Amino acid sequence: MLETGLKNRLYSLLERSGSKAIVQFESFFPGERFAGGKYHIGTHTITLYLEEIKGQCLQLFSSLDFFNEYIEIVFAHEIGHAEDKNLLWLADQLDIAETETERLGIALQIEENAWNFAESVIGSDSELFQVIKTHSLQPYRDQLLVGA
Repeated sequence: MLETGLKNRLYSLLERSGSKAIVQFESFFPGERFAGGKYHIGTHTITLYLEEIKGQCLQLFSSLDFFNEYIEIVFAHEIGHAEDKNLLWLADQLDIAETETERLGIALQIEENAWNFAESVIGSDSELFQVIKTHSLQPYRDQLLVGA
């Protein structure tokens, strides 16, 4: 699991954000996606998948040198989902979207909202944050371009 110091940093970030979300730590995401974190709207729970986050960090930076910062950024992003006042409405819109382009646009908006909140917690001057945010949003933007 996580070392106590890193876990304390994450809980400090949660407190700083003002979120009351429940936090869980697991090793692997149970689905097919390469997800580092997941927010469950029904239980107001954030789950961080530690081995998945390590894999993402290795994929992006070819080392775990930035793991502590990487997990904080992923966590801030998931807090962004938890604190998104429009998430329920956007999820409803996603369910009733009639075209793939609409669905992709809504999915991108959900992700951008979470990243904007994360940026307000982490700070926009973090180059590492910008790299991770850009890398995370790129597949959504690419799919939207292909679907358009």
